[in-house]
Amino acid sequence: MSILIGVIFHIVGGFCAGSFYLPLKKVSGWAWESYWIVNGVVAWLLLPLAVVAWLVPNVGLVFASTDAFDLLLPYCFGVLWGIGGVTFGLTMRYLGMALGMSLALGLTAIIGTLVPPAYSGELQAILGTTSGKITILGVSLILLGILVCGYAGYQRETSGETDNAADSGVVEFNLLRGSVVALIAGLMSACMAFGIAAGKPIAHTAMELGVNPIWQHIPVFVVIFLGGLTTNLLWCIRENLKNRTVGDYLNTDVNLARNYLLCAAAGAIWYGQFLFYGVGATFMGDYEFVGWSLHMGSIVIFSSIWGFVVGEWGGASRQTLAINLSGLAALIFAVSVIGYGSYLGLS
Repeated sequence: MSILIGVIFHIVGGFCAGSFYLPLKKVSGWAWESYWIVNGVVAWLLLPLAVVAWLVPNVGLVFASTDAFDLLLPYCFGVLWGIGGVTFGLTMRYLGMALGMSLALGLTAIIGTLVPPAYSGELQAILGTTSGKITILGVSLILLGILVCGYAGYQRETSGETDNAADSGVVEFNLLRGSVVALIAGLMSACMAFGIAAGKPIAHTAMELGVNPIWQHIPVFVVIFLGGLTTNLLWCIRENLKNRTVGDYLNTDVNLARNYLLCAAAGAIWYGQFLFYGVGATFMGDYEFVGWSLHMGSIVIFSSIWGFVVGEWGGASRQTLAINLSGLAALIFAVSVIGYGSYLGLS
């Protein structure tokens, strides 16, 4: 049951991650950099601080009792992950939710899942067991499903299966620029998984001070997100100055209240992904590392579904739709395989 609970929490987290960009698509009259950083302040600063104060009452003591290096390392990974956050948002801007998330998350999934346990020496031991081999097979199926979904998106965009960019929901579609940005986003976004692994001393300190193990990752995310906020804030301020969009935040010619509420909603949904991710990780036992693949696969599943809902697949051929559905089927099957392999590892 613990494995099943963990898988469910990871799927819910994936739903949040695959859905957060929807409110941002409704923001009007603001440049991308303006609504991206307002969303980020909510997601990476305000909510993490509020939640950690609520669930970890002695959080100040947790940080004070942790070595400075153990705080600095996850922060630095957060800075690198922040680069992935900026480019990830640009990926959505240039490729749309379905294609953009598939390309970026394919690389993120495999690097973020396998590198941390390989670095710690755990991967070799896991591969020596039947449960470990089944679990890694599931991880491979996650990657395959993501790539198939990404190919479907590529096929749709390059074969002229949309009437125009606006009909597809991607006003600024640019395949070459989007692909380069997606590559950078995939590499840098994997640093979140590295940051979580590097933050284990913080989590252990929290539990030693009486924090419920379910919430052990909450203070870790505070440190990582501060690093991510640093990168995104610097980039967005630069873009505001360059594009002369600093006035967006007080521009009374647009519905400011609506824009701020939409950005806050997006930030809240985004933060939900790691709140559920952190809880799910506590139920996965020795196979905690596969949570990253579960998370990535779930994101692609739900972002693809939303892509259908918002019209990004309008005009796509039956063949392209069949390719995309086969990728989604592979992802769903992969979740079951990972769950079964992890279950064998606990039995």
